Amino acid sequence: MAKSASVDAEEKLTVAAVARRIGVAPATLRTWARRYGLGPSDHEEGEHRRYCPNDLAKLTMMRRLIVAGVTPADAAEQAKACKTAVPLKKIVKDFEVREEVVAALYKALQSFDHTFVETTLAHEIDTYGVEGAWSDVIAPVLFLIGEEWENNQKGIEVEHLFSEILKRTMHNRVVELKKPINPRPVLLAAVGEELHSLPIYALAAALCERNIQTSVLGARTPLEALSAMVTRCAPPAIFLWAQLPKNAESKYWNEIPAIRPAPRIVVGGPGWDAISCDQVVRAEGLEHACEEIAQALGA
Repeated sequence: MAKSASVDAEEKLTVAAVARRIGVAPATLRTWARRYGLGPSDHEEGEHRRYCPNDLAKLTMMRRLIVAGVTPADAAEQAKACKTAVPLKKIVKDFEVREEVVAALYKALQSFDHTFVETTLAHEIDTYGVEGAWSDVIAPVLFLIGEEWENNQKGIEVEHLFSEILKRTMHNRVVELKKPINPRPVLLAAVGEELHSLPIYALAAALCERNIQTSVLGARTPLEALSAMVTRCAPPAIFLWAQLPKNAESKYWNEIPAIRPAPRIVVGGPGWDAISCDQVVRAEGLEHACEEIAQALGA
């Protein structure tokens, strides 16, 4: 592929390529750059972000430490001290097949080819699981759609189409578990007036693959509904999604009923960047959220 050859020659990788390499969403890379200073080492204002081998090594370490249970802040400090580099010539080929799938999906969405999109997503999830499909294919496609909107204010209809297909796909992946590892379901909710609920459906599907039972409260979950479910179900863990800062409020863990044992509270989404989340776990991506919830269940 022409783009791969160009990247190889320059010893630099794009945000999307790095995101696929380490298995996080492109938005997570931007969050790490803003919050922890783990951005491209030679990035200049107004230029596209490009990562060099040393940057990639730091991000790879960050990712591995988080999955191992280290807090993101501590993982970032250790990662920034990393002095090694990942040779890009050995990894560019890893992207080629996934890039082709991403490009094909994006093209199919432009022409509203529902059948191709749904069939391809089913194949990716069957082959790589929800977490693998999300990081390698779905998140990069969402990134391309978002980039088109940011640059040209076009493609909102494509975003809505893909979101609906994804929501339906993920919903169908959540099956009744005969012997879940958790007798009490984990609660998943998009809080406040949050309408962006796709991530909680993806999380429910990913947790189902791990044999973890969930209750999805959906979009626009008010504090009253969350509190009622906590009282009735005593969940071992609660995941709260907020895409927008106006929906991210600490009352969603400070004002819920006290139960024993206390549930692990995990928050996700860029909305939480605006407030202090020292009392809860801030997930840096789908897999990190799954790991934190699994740990809360002793899995």
